[in-house]
Amino acid sequence: MRHIKLDKGANGVATITLDNADESMNVVSAEWLEEMNAAIADLREDAAVTGAIITSGKPAFMAGADLKLMVEGYGTLTPHEAYEFSQKATAMHRALETMGKPVVCAMNGLALGGGFELALACHHRVIVDDPRAVVGLPEVNLGLLPGSGGTQRLARMIGSKKALDLLLSGRSVGPAEALELGIVDQVVPAGQLLAKAHEWLASGPSAARAWDEKGFFMPEMRGMIVPEVSMGYSVGVAKVAGKSGYNYPAPGAIMSCVFEGLQLPFDKALSVESKYFAKLLTDPVARNIIRTTFISKQAAEKGARRPADVPKSQVAKVGVLGAGMMGAGIALVSAKAGVEVILIDRDTATAEKGKAYSEKVFGKQVAKGQMTQDKADATLALITPTDDFAKLEGCDLVVEAVFEDMNIKAETTKKAEAVLPSGAIFATNTSSLPITELARASARPEQFIGLHFFSPVDRMGLVEVIKGKQTSDETLAKSLDFIGQLRKTPIVVNDSRGFYTSRVFRMFIFEGAAMLEDGVEPARIENAAKAAGFPIGPLALLDEVTMELPVKIVEEAANDASTVNKYTIERGMPVFARMIELGRGSRKAGGGFYDYPAGGGKHLWEGLAKEFPPAAVQPDQEELKKRFLYSQANETAQTLEEGVLETAEDADLGAIYGWGFPVWTGGTLSYIDTVGIEEFVREADRLAQAYGPRFAPSAWLRERAARGEGFYPEPVKA
Repeated sequence: MRHIKLDKGANGVATITLDNADESMNVVSAEWLEEMNAAIADLREDAAVTGAIITSGKPAFMAGADLKLMVEGYGTLTPHEAYEFSQKATAMHRALETMGKPVVCAMNGLALGGGFELALACHHRVIVDDPRAVVGLPEVNLGLLPGSGGTQRLARMIGSKKALDLLLSGRSVGPAEALELGIVDQVVPAGQLLAKAHEWLASGPSAARAWDEKGFFMPEMRGMIVPEVSMGYSVGVAKVAGKSGYNYPAPGAIMSCVFEGLQLPFDKALSVESKYFAKLLTDPVARNIIRTTFISKQAAEKGARRPADVPKSQVAKVGVLGAGMMGAGIALVSAKAGVEVILIDRDTATAEKGKAYSEKVFGKQVAKGQMTQDKADATLALITPTDDFAKLEGCDLVVEAVFEDMNIKAETTKKAEAVLPSGAIFATNTSSLPITELARASARPEQFIGLHFFSPVDRMGLVEVIKGKQTSDETLAKSLDFIGQLRKTPIVVNDSRGFYTSRVFRMFIFEGAAMLEDGVEPARIENAAKAAGFPIGPLALLDEVTMELPVKIVEEAANDASTVNKYTIERGMPVFARMIELGRGSRKAGGGFYDYPAGGGKHLWEGLAKEFPPAAVQPDQEELKKRFLYSQANETAQTLEEGVLETAEDADLGAIYGWGFPVWTGGTLSYIDTVGIEEFVREADRLAQAYGPRFAPSAWLRERAARGEGFYPEPVKA
């Protein structure tokens, strides 16, 4: 056996040790199921075996199914085949809990997804007292639900209310909370794990589950007869819709699964669960979420875009030029990664303010018990605030994060390079200025690169890596190694004004302004954006980033002959101009599209109706949602066509983690594939006729549509 080891003790206790020979983690697979079924059948028939322990030979107990298989399930499995896929694991768990011999699960580490479903199928659960040994059912975050009994066992063990809290949040819990919830039975020191498992088996426990006993029922099993239970589900549906809209089918499926399942005998309930699981597995939303947020993300973090022929490197000392919000954040994450930081600004006092940001963040973490004071002090000691460029001597890499001005950046580059070692990398943190132009100030342009961090740096995981025309493969590789040290997710793009993320993000905010110009009611604009899945409406977002900034970027692009045709804003500028003229260019200015009363909160500015009178006939929400989604997806396709982007994976990662494109879509290019490229082109043509050429597909995109060629390969049926 390659996935488990079966040992039968002289005392009648058998031990199944999960130990996948092919992976670093135990995962659910067809081969593992076969081996488990064989082991269960063996134990059932062996009269000498009186009980069993399931544990792990790896640091973690067990994770869930291979996510690549989940993605492949969409497009290759029919709903019936997906149902059968779920039923295979369900049948194994059911065979385990009904074999007539008590089974205890001894969890030596984390147990998530299918791994925790296995634990739930055991008669008793013991877990080590280790905060890393978390348990949970995170499937909702993948667009799925637990597909091998998890929804039904959990609800019967702790009641639907507590179960739904875990199932709908997908959150993991540590041993103490798991014990309090009743989803584990004992929390023990690591050295006593197996001894306590043997001790429980020696107590002569029952091998039957409560739901298999005659007369078992729960209040929820009476359905509509119990008003408070019915009310709970009704309110729950509203909460789910309010939190995730109607773009994510998994939360609603989980609620229906639990509600229906608790009114049925257990085996019938398991069949209901498999049916809902099959429906989700064959839905594109699950495919989109898993492919981008797990598979593509992990691949990027493991070096998918890193030149393979460059030796691995590590940054021991980094210089950060500019101690404003961005520079302070870059200093913080660098120090947390154990890197020595020289934080430079125009004077030491300003640099010290930048370091104070880290002190404030660490102070909050210490107060919450997330960091020890000693660790905070040691990390802060790595940051040296100064105005002395000479201290950059010995730096492996510098990140320049000064004001977005070509001249200021050029001056800073020259001052730093005068001190830096000959092999040091110079990275500029800019959101829109062309890297090749900025590199003109460098004496070593092949070692010059763009590293576009996102604010706040300590909470945003993406870094957009921009290659200039002369950037070497070695510089790219070393930069990606540094991002890996910071535990962030890189995407790699080629040089262009606005690169990828800033260029496409502008379509969101300008489309919101264009709608206002068209006479769409402001509340309708904001609600449509949130209904599509964006975290915030474009008008509220503009108040935070200030309207002057996007206007400045567009005006700069208009003066650059090489980018004018690629960066033209078709609609919305008059709205920005008028708001700035009125002194309402941002929240900082005292108010923008929203008013911000002194007592807190905010509401749309009443003067908007006068400045931008609403049209007599208002568009429906679906049309507005399409305008947001299509404008950004079409612009992304253009960046791929132009060679700014090189892969669909980078496009989708940048969209989701860079500016909050809705996760259910999988990203801008996944959205086109989900709609279907032929349908996307047809609908984009209609939108172009109705609202303007910004929606018009290029000849390149039309040709792809004519060939039926999306951006990801179609799954192939085995």
